[in-house]
Amino acid sequence: MIENVLPAIYLLASVGFILAVKWMNNPATARRGVIIGEIGMLLAVIGTLLRPEVVEYRWILIGLGIGSAIGAPLAYLMPMTAVPQLTALSHAFGALASALIGTAEYYKGEIPLGFPMGALVLESLLGFLTTTASIIAFAKLQELMPTRPMTYKGQNVVSLSMLTAAIVIGGWMVAAPAPTWAFPAFIALAMGFGIMLVIPIGGADMPTVIALLNSYAGVAAAAMGFVLNNRLLIIAGALNGSAGLILSIIMCKAMNRSFTNVLFGAFGQLAAAATGTVAQRPVRSATPDEAASILDSARSVIVIPGYGMAVAQAQHKIRELYDALTKRGIDVKFAIHPVAGRMPGHMNVLLAEADIPYDKLLEMDEINGDFPNTDVALVIGANDVVNPLARTDKTSPIYGTPILDADRARTVMVIKRSMSPGFAGIDNELYYMNNTLMLFGDAKNFVAGIVKELAGSH
Repeated sequence: MIENVLPAIYLLASVGFILAVKWMNNPATARRGVIIGEIGMLLAVIGTLLRPEVVEYRWILIGLGIGSAIGAPLAYLMPMTAVPQLTALSHAFGALASALIGTAEYYKGEIPLGFPMGALVLESLLGFLTTTASIIAFAKLQELMPTRPMTYKGQNVVSLSMLTAAIVIGGWMVAAPAPTWAFPAFIALAMGFGIMLVIPIGGADMPTVIALLNSYAGVAAAAMGFVLNNRLLIIAGALNGSAGLILSIIMCKAMNRSFTNVLFGAFGQLAAAATGTVAQRPVRSATPDEAASILDSARSVIVIPGYGMAVAQAQHKIRELYDALTKRGIDVKFAIHPVAGRMPGHMNVLLAEADIPYDKLLEMDEINGDFPNTDVALVIGANDVVNPLARTDKTSPIYGTPILDADRARTVMVIKRSMSPGFAGIDNELYYMNNTLMLFGDAKNFVAGIVKELAGSH
């Protein structure tokens, strides 16, 4: 009976995963995608618990209890600004699960041979390296360790030597019975490479790294499906792996960088040099009432959100500003750069939380042509994604990176706490242009001040 029901449950779960990926591709259907993905995962868990191989539920229930005790507080207590950190932790836990299952299969007494052993090696390699890499990514995002690239001479040689050694040992285990020290050494090398993979990467590249780690975790799960002969795991892992890879490619394209440049380029290492020149150049600034007066006389406004908006939790005040401006007949749009924030879609999630209409959120390619005809570009906590040096300075580390053309608007207003550089660690020429006004202060409080002034003027 169970053998007849399981394929149907797994098929429904697979359909749920596929629809989740499809619907999450659009902000308007993303919520539906999350729900169908959750239903698919619930069906997958129920189907797995009904498998005839599962004869003892005690340890499973203990695991569910521990996992729920950790996961529920993380989901409810983690602020929206920390979603990237939570994502990194999720990758670490998922990859560790795959790696530990691979380890259990290796030591259970019957070492698999041929293709199953190859899948086990791949599962364990990607699982352990993704675990340590994701933990380092979490520590960088949470600023438990320096967010800048940590490099030293010959670092790439050391990293690639560790990976090569792990692959050689893995190939040895696939080709012939290996000695007892081989698998622990293989694990240590994989975990070491995971650490070395992320420590030289700066904050500016972290969105791409998170997507790439997501891909690694998915491939590890797919390999685990071959080891356990579980078709659902193969499907889910392949979907996760391919989605992460495609997203990584999109991120690299958005930053005009290659995978090797992301992993070995140490993007962001010029921070110390850049900060030394910031205070030496004059800028024009404005107060909330002056900014409100400029916005009140505008016909079109493009809002450009960045990580500073997330830190200040200003999205709800921005919604109030949007309402105040649209009531005056002002056309307000939002320009979303693919790598704004610390993870793909970070700005979309925050603005959706504040119920900003989906049709007002426009991607870079859709909106860049509108800036020359826009009265005001309002930049809220964004740095590198609006830096004109990406177009003009061939010596800049961000040269060639596609940016939002905010500088081409008639007036640019930038809400920012200080003149400190962004993740790339370089100064922003936009701040010193003749059509730019700096609005110094906390984004939430400054936007609230603008809204108050607009309300008082009518």
